[in-house]
Amino acid sequence: GYRRAANILRAEEKKNPDLENLLLNREFDSAQLKEAEEKSLHAALERAAADAANAVAAEDFSAAMAALAKLRAPVDNFFERVLVNAPEENLRLNRLKLLTRMRDALHAVADFSRIEG
Repeated sequence: GYRRAANILRAEEKKNPDLENLLLNREFDSAQLKEAEEKSLHAALERAAADAANAVAAEDFSAAMAALAKLRAPVDNFFERVLVNAPEENLRLNRLKLLTRMRDALHAVADFSRIEG
């Protein structure tokens, strides 16, 4: 899931070099979530990011990884059923922001881009 999110974000940044700044200056809008799978991912991400951050603060890296592991099913379902690059710009940007939030939550625990596999 991490790799797919990172690849989508990288591809979109190549198409639009200003995308990173655009997403940084954009608030995520949970009210724009339309599909059940993106709502589920958002809810799971909120829980997992908080749990992982608390575990990292306590230097319990095993618990941090366990918290992030709970994202597996919501991430898989999201990618199976949600079109990230929706034709509507606001919807597409919000979905890209959701993926950015996921990537950032994972990076708070480890640099998953350095893990091969």
